Formats: sequence, structure tokens, C-alpha cells
Amino acid sequence: MVEFTITGEELWARMERAVEKVNERLRKTIRILEAAQVPYAVIGGHAVRAWVAQVDEAALRTTRDVDILVRPEDLPALIAAMIAAGFHHRQTKGLDMFVEHPDASARDAVHVLLCGRVERDGEPNPDIEPATRANDFRTLPLETLVRMKLNAFRRKDQVHLLDMISLGMIDESWLERFPANLRLRLKELLDDPEG
Repeated sequence: MVEFTITGEELWARMERAVEKVNERLRKTIRILEAAQVPYAVIGGHAVRAWVAQVDEAALRTTRDVDILVRPEDLPALIAAMIAAGFHHRQTKGLDMFVEHPDASARDAVHVLLCGRVERDGEPNPDIEPATRANDFRTLPLETLVRMKLNAFRRKDQVHLLDMISLGMIDESWLERFPANLRLRLKELLDDPEG
């Protein structure tokens, strides 16, 4: 059983440090990939945050890891660049990831997804093009990101989609953009946004 023993300034510092560490890991990864000229797109929770920030800063959620999408042919260059910058490469269940310390948890990792690979019996991952460029990083267009979230449809993906629905970023007009299986998932969320 967990007891509530960390309090006061130590608790505040721990909570702030957790968010700062993940944001710095994202910035560091982007600097490495940009310097090595490895084409990529930021995906996952950070991509959702970037899009949600366009509408409502107060609706941003923290995320615990960094997710990057690359083409399979660029994976060797990505691995070389990340290792040269001090990251440690791991492969677990076919997923490439990078951690800053050899004993670090997979929660503290940069996860790499490959374009064209099928995840969880869904559709293949999209290509990194077309991309949407924030000032200092690349991510996917909103429709492509929504498609990935509908495809994965884990609890956290559903929450990200519900956030976008609540902000009016996604609505009924989006249903026709997707194939039947993804349309059903989106319709389920649109019909019951409170879950």
C-alpha cells in the first residue's frame, strides 16, 4: 500500500521535475534529429498537446514519454544519432526506444514508431509527410493524428480524442473522413463524450 509521505516543497518539486524532464527529453530528441537531418514527426501525447495548445492552453495534459514516427529506412541513422548523443538503445517487443540511463524505465523513454508498420491489428502507421511544422519541430496534420488515435484507441487515445471533441476541434463532420471501423469509434466518442 502506498502511503502519502512526500509533502510540501519536496512534493511540488517532484511534480514539476517530472513534467520538465519529459519536455526536456522531447527538446533534446528534436535537436538530435534536426542536427542529424533524420526526417521525423512528433506524435502521441506531445503532438496532441501541440494541437490542443492552438485552441486552449488550459486544456493541455501532461504526457509521460516521447513518441517519434520515422520511416524504416531512417531508423539506422536515428539509432546512430541518438547513441552518439548519449542515449541507450533498447528494443522491446519489436519497439525501438531510447533511454538516457541504462537502468531507466521504459516510461522515461523516447519511443519510435515506424511508418507503414501495423500496430495493434489496425491500419498501418502513416508517413511523416505531409508534415505540420511548429517553429522548432515537425508533427502530423491534425487529421492524420486523429486517424492514428482512432486506430490505436487505447484509453489514453480516447481521452485525447475526447479533449479535442470538447474543444470543437473534431465534430460530426469528421466522420466521413475515415473508413467504417474508425468512423464507428469516433461516433462512439461523439455520442457519449462524458464516457
